[in-house]
Amino acid sequence: MSHQIKHAGVVESVEDGCIRVRILQTSACAGCKVAGHCHASEAKEKIVDVYQMPTGMDLKPGMPVVVCASPQVAAHALLLGFGIPFLLLVGVVVLMTLLGVDEAWAALAGLTAMIPYYIILYFLRGRLREKLAFTLEDR
Repeated sequence: MSHQIKHAGVVESVEDGCIRVRILQTSACAGCKVAGHCHASEAKEKIVDVYQMPTGMDLKPGMPVVVCASPQVAAHALLLGFGIPFLLLVGVVVLMTLLGVDEAWAALAGLTAMIPYYIILYFLRGRLREKLAFTLEDR
């Protein structure tokens, strides 16, 4: 059983095949009754770019919509954004430590190994945009 991840939002702009939607990203406890008195709860405004133009929807700025993503898209994004970089960082630090390099230099080498990874992601952004796509629904 596959559930969609959904966020209510408002269309900011529609131009050149890109729909910019403003969503309110809330933490898990933001809906709590005492959230206004607790510093742990937070909510942030985010702008999401949606590149798949929905058919049959006449989108205009200010229109309420729902931004959707599948759990597979979310998992893939988390893997690319956090999982692989974490494994790369730890792997390089462990390898350098096993080779007898000082811990500070091993940590610097681990951080330096992230640079080519994120450069590769930057150049693959067009292909990733297709795989990590959001969709829109009427509210």
